[in-house]
Order: sequence, then C-alpha cells, then structure tokens
Amino acid sequence: MGAEKDIIVAVELGSTAIRGIAGKREPDGTMRILAFAQEETNDCIRKGLVDNIDKTTQAISHVIKKINEELGITTKRIFVGLSGQSLRTMENKVPYQFAEKTIIDNKLIDQLKEINNGVVYPQAKIHDVIPQEYKIGNRYIQDPVGMQCEQIEARFVNVVARNGMSENVERCVKNAGLEVADLFISPICLADCLLNANEKRSGCALVDIGADTTTISVYYSNILRHLVVIPLGGSNVTTDISTKSIELGEAEQLKLKYGTAWHESEEEPSKNKIQLSYDRTITEGELYNITEARYEEIIVNIWAHIKQYNDKLLSGILLTGGASKAKNLVKAITEYTQTDKQVRLVKGMPMNISHAYNVHIPEDNNLNTLMALLLKGDQNCVGETPETTTDTTPVTDQETVEVTEEKAPKQEENVVAEVENTTEEEKGEEKPKKDGGVSKKIRNMFGVIKKMLTDPEEEEEIIDEN
Repeated sequence: MGAEKDIIVAVELGSTAIRGIAGKREPDGTMRILAFAQEETNDCIRKGLVDNIDKTTQAISHVIKKINEELGITTKRIFVGLSGQSLRTMENKVPYQFAEKTIIDNKLIDQLKEINNGVVYPQAKIHDVIPQEYKIGNRYIQDPVGMQCEQIEARFVNVVARNGMSENVERCVKNAGLEVADLFISPICLADCLLNANEKRSGCALVDIGADTTTISVYYSNILRHLVVIPLGGSNVTTDISTKSIELGEAEQLKLKYGTAWHESEEEPSKNKIQLSYDRTITEGELYNITEARYEEIIVNIWAHIKQYNDKLLSGILLTGGASKAKNLVKAITEYTQTDKQVRLVKGMPMNISHAYNVHIPEDNNLNTLMALLLKGDQNCVGETPETTTDTTPVTDQETVEVTEEKAPKQEENVVAEVENTTEEEKGEEKPKKDGGVSKKIRNMFGVIKKMLTDPEEEEEIIDEN
C-alpha cells in the first residue's frame, strides 16, 4: 500500500518476543491497526530488562523493517514501553508549614511537586509522579486549591526504576537508526486501556502475568495507589517441568496442554502416561502437581501486594497477560486467597481498536500491552516524503498557446543573431549577388518601357510575358 500520513508505531520489548505495531487514528478517535510484526527472542530481554543490547537492537530493526515493507513507509521514530523487574512505586510525603493561615494556590502546589521531584532514591530514577491526596488537618483532599490552612501535607506515589533501565532501551532504539518518540510506563498505559472509569473509581487490581514477570497495579478513587513487578511468570512453570529431563520446548507444550493452576483435592492424581521424546514418559498427575505448585507461589506473591487494598477493590481483580490463560487460574486465586472479590479474565481486543482486513493478529498472543502503547501514541512516526522539483501541474490548451506565442519571438531573435554572427567574408559574397540582381531588374524594366513607347501594339503581350 502507499505511504500514509500520521501513522503511529509502537514497540513492546517482551521476554519471549519483541513486537511492533502500526496504526492510524480515525476521525472518531479510535485506532485502526495497519500492520503487526514480531521477532521471537529468548536472550534479548530478561525479567523485562534489556539483557543483550546488540541482539535487542537487531530484533527492533527486523520488526520495523517488516512494518516498513508491508506499509511502504519509512519509520523514523517509535513509542516504546518501559517495564521490568525493578519498576515499582514509592510513597513520599511532603509536609509544609505556614507562618499563619494561608490560602493555598497553584503556585504552592507546584512548589510541593518540585520538592517531591527532588527526592533521590538509591540506584533508582523517578520516571513518573502520581499525586495522591493532600492532608489538611484530619481531612484528605484531592484538590486543595482555594482552601485556607496553617499546614499541608502532600502525598505522592513516585514510579521508579533502576538506573540505566531507560537508557538501555533508548540506546537500543538509537542503534537501530530510530528515535524514541516517547517512553511510556507500560503498566499505566495498560490500565488506561483496559480499566474503565468506574473500575478505577470503585477500586480494581489489574494483574498482568507474563512470561518472566507479573505486574500488579492497584487503583481506587481514580488514582494509581500501588504498582510492582515481581520476577515470576509462566516461564517459571516451564522451567519446573524441564527439571524432569524434558527439553524446554517440549516442556512448554506440556504446560499448555496439561498444566493446571488448580485441581480438586478429592480427585485422585491421574496416572495416565504421556509419551515424550526418546521413549520417555510422564504421568498427568506429575504435571498437575508441578504446575499447581508453581502457580500457587505466583498467586501468593500477587496476594501479598493486593490484600492490604482488598476492602477497597469493589470491582475485583482483573487478569491479563499470556500466562493468565492457565487452566483453572481464576479458581485457584479464589481458593488460595479466600477473597470474596470477583476475579475475571480480560477477553477480546481492547476498546477503541480495530484492524484492517489484511492484518493478522495471532489469537494465542496477548497483545493488550502493545495495543495500549499504540493508543497512547500522539504523534506521527513516519518520515516526511521528500519534496520533488518537477512541476506535474497539467497545462491547459490556453496556456500552451500562450507559451508558444512567447517562445516565437525568441526563435526569431535567434535567427537574427545567427545572421549577425556570420563572418565578414560571407557578407561580402552575398552583397554583390544582391546588387547584381537589382540592376538586372532595373535594366529589364527600362527595356520594357522603351519598347512600349516605340511599339504600343505589343503592350499587352509584353505585360503577359513579365
């Protein structure tokens, strides 16, 4: 297809694959996916962090090249998501005492934010700041501007990550010959994409279970209250199965087919044997025990971050991510945590997103984070088309006539110029010829007149001959 304007390109750096997506925002605000590409990798990203800069650079280049070739464009910049094991939130309180009662204005609020932004964390960098409430007396106010008080305490949640995390991502993008249009916090983009206003207001925990990590985001009263990334995911289950002398690829297939996060205790473990490569076998019961034990560990760690907000999660727990599709996971979370909150899986594509008829979106991959980054993009990522110097404006018949008329005098001038540039020798040869011809005509004319005077009767004949 031909190049289009205002195309947004986003890239997700996943542990098992680096994925890219291109889309165009429609007039009604929705996003239409134009292209999707991915490069499967196992040694580029580890626990959500760039582990190999060269291989990550190469994978990004391949993904963008596929998108460029499919759409006939030249991508100049991309939106990238920031996630990984070290990403977390840190609470910070900033108290401020006045000499006397003072009316709070926006200038003071900005000063409190600047004080918070100046906080230094050991080996970590602030990537985003989420204002919480402001404490005035015994009250918590979200917007204190215009109120009068002697003391105020501002509360913030700072989203931090280890030093060098974002720099490594930007370096890989730059080495791939691209620019970073913006670096988004992936879990925040995902929550904005999947959670509606009612869920954020009434309270909801969004749990994204990936291959190497599980990200937990807690919202209530329309504010992000807690965010953490734990280093556990679906690949841990695969690794546990591989301890039974099973190759990783085969272990992954066994996990998907037979693995479960929960089975009823009164059920006897199945002794049915599963045939493996090289004439080896394993029983279904063994696989159940392995996968169930690991998913229990993941759930216990998830609950350790959610339980303190349990009474505020009126909208329950929402699950997403590739590993969230494990068999009986919802049942396992309910049983292990004994929570009375609703636990449910995200199904289908996010709202406000559609895709072109020729775009194939893999059904077995969970691309919610990638689509969330695409929706967040707000600027064109495609390079400008080079300007051409050739005028392709059609010429009308009238314009053609005018051009011809203007060029005609120039042609005559050229002829005159050529005559004037002839050598003096050529001019000398031409002049006698012209003079001889004129003299001959004059002599003939006098001869005719003389004959007419002497012989008038032959006048008519003489005139005819001339």
